Amino acid sequence: MTRRRTGRARAWAELLRVSALFSVPGDALAGAAAAGARPGRGTLCAIGASLCLYEAGMALNDWADRAEDAAERPHRPLPSGRIAPSAALAASAALTAAGLALASRAGRPTLAVATALAATVWAYDLGLKHTPAGPGTMATARALDLLLGATASTGRTASTGGNGGPHRRAVHALPSAVLLGAHTYAVTAVSRHETQGGSTRTPLAALAVTLAVAGAVSGDALGARPDATTVSSPSGPPAPHPHPALPSRRPLPPSGPLPSRRPLTSRRLLPSGLPLSSRRPVPSRGLGALLALAYARTPATLLLHAALNPSAALTERAVGGGIRATIPLQAALAARAGAPGTALALLGLVPAARALARKVSPT
Repeated sequence: MTRRRTGRARAWAELLRVSALFSVPGDALAGAAAAGARPGRGTLCAIGASLCLYEAGMALNDWADRAEDAAERPHRPLPSGRIAPSAALAASAALTAAGLALASRAGRPTLAVATALAATVWAYDLGLKHTPAGPGTMATARALDLLLGATASTGRTASTGGNGGPHRRAVHALPSAVLLGAHTYAVTAVSRHETQGGSTRTPLAALAVTLAVAGAVSGDALGARPDATTVSSPSGPPAPHPHPALPSRRPLPPSGPLPSRRPLTSRRLLPSGLPLSSRRPVPSRGLGALLALAYARTPATLLLHAALNPSAALTERAVGGGIRATIPLQAALAARAGAPGTALALLGLVPAARALARKVSPT
């Protein structure tokens, strides 16, 4: 009886690809960092929703591909008969409902993003996976997952009258979402050849995308600080300085008592003219560059091997490396947004992901 339960638990672990779960929480945490928000209750709701929707997609994926897996991967839980197809479909529906319920606890904007994410996941598994739009759809899902964390983490600020509101503050997470989506696009494109192999161009293209993403993350475009040499007023552009060669004429002081100085207001302004309370965190450039290098190093060798020898086994290993590389990428994005603590916490998930991947394949 115990052996039977253990075998059933392993079958569900394979179906849901639990070793890939470690790549999910970083989406919400990187989104919160990119939006300039500290992780809170909303972030936890977003992480829970992301985990549920991710697992819903895994179960639905195998349900939709059960006929194809019967021919190419008969050891999978559904074609091998260890899990009934109806049970996988029911689990996918239940996990989707649970994910939307968790997202609703973070507010309506978060629920709207989660609904779009769930619709994208179901559209990918049920129709778009085997079309040219497949990689783009999966990239959209991953980008929406990061935006889910950004929206959920800024929802409380919006409800209490904070700066910007969830829509306005979450827009700062768009560059991070695009980079994460680009990485996901590359991994998904390679995964389309993992059962048969035979592609040299796709792994090379994925390697180029990986290097480009790493270069963008390690650059100064993300989370750049405002220029401290430019001073502007809140209502307009900075006043021009007098030409150094021309002496400026100063009016003579009027006779009589001098007017009293206007007292300073308590509202301090940044050099850009924004309130001090809306200042974005200072990016951790050194840590971000190191994490970007760690991200690129994870799948680069495997992608190169898959390009030189495009067998199914090496292609599958390259896909697994791309999935694991998601974690250091999320950490690098968090560091570049000024959240080194979040980045280091995410990096701590890498050993656990590698250990579990040895027991349960993430692909």
